[in-house]
Amino acid sequence: MEISLILTALISGGFIGAVLGFIGAGGAMVSVPILLYLFDFTPINATTAALAVVFLAAISGLAPKFKSGDVLVKEALTIWALGLLTNIGLGLIVTKIPDRVILIGFSLVLLGAAYSMIKSPVKAQPEKKMPVWALLLLSLLIGALTGLFGIGGGFLAIPILVLFFHTPQNKAAGTSLLIIALNCLTAFIAKFAIWDQINWRYPLIIALAAIVVARVASKLAAQTPTVHLKRGFALLLLCIACFTILTQT
Repeated sequence: MEISLILTALISGGFIGAVLGFIGAGGAMVSVPILLYLFDFTPINATTAALAVVFLAAISGLAPKFKSGDVLVKEALTIWALGLLTNIGLGLIVTKIPDRVILIGFSLVLLGAAYSMIKSPVKAQPEKKMPVWALLLLSLLIGALTGLFGIGGGFLAIPILVLFFHTPQNKAAGTSLLIIALNCLTAFIAKFAIWDQINWRYPLIIALAAIVVARVASKLAAQTPTVHLKRGFALLLLCIACFTILTQT
C-alpha cells in the first residue's frame, strides 16, 4: 500500500467519523465519493464498501448515545423494518443498473440532503403528527436509498423522528445512528455476491479511523452547536453533486 493513500484513507475516515458523530447522518454521502474519486472504486464497489465503513462508524458513535439515553430503539426498529422491502430488494438488483444511472441518482440525493441541512431546523413540537402512510412511504424511501446508493438515510430519518415521533433533536440524531447501522448492515449482507470483488485494504483503514473519530465526536456533539457544521457540510454535498453530474453528462 502507498503511504500517500494510507494517509488519505486515515484523513477520510476521520472526516467520515466526524460527520456521523456530530451530525448523526451523512457518512455514506461522503464515503461513496471518497472511494470513487480518491481510490478509483467502481460505483457498485464504492457503495458496497461504504456500507461497511458507515456501519462500523455508526456502531462506534452509538455507544455514547446509548449511555446518555439518546437512542430510541423501538422507533429505529420501526423505520428500519418498514424499509426492508426496498432495502433488500433494490440491493439485490443494483448490479444490473448502469453506473451512470447510479451516479446521477446519487447526485440528486446529495442535492436533496444539502437542501434539508440548509433549511431551518424542524420544530420539536409540530402541531400534527406525520400520518402513518407518510411514515411508511418515507421508510421505504430510506430503504431504497440504502439499497441503491449505500446511503443510511439519516438525513431523512432525523426529520421523520422529529415530526412523527415528536423526538428532540439530540435523540433524533442518536436514533438516526441506529437506523443507519441497521440499514447499512442489511444492505451490505444483501450484496454478499460482490464482496470478493472489492479491494478491502483501504476501506478497512478508513473504517478504523472513522470508528475512533465517531466515538469522540459523538461524545462532544451534545455540547457542540451543529448549525454551522450542517451548512458547511451541505455546501460540500452540493459541490460533490455538481461535480458528479458534470462528469456524467
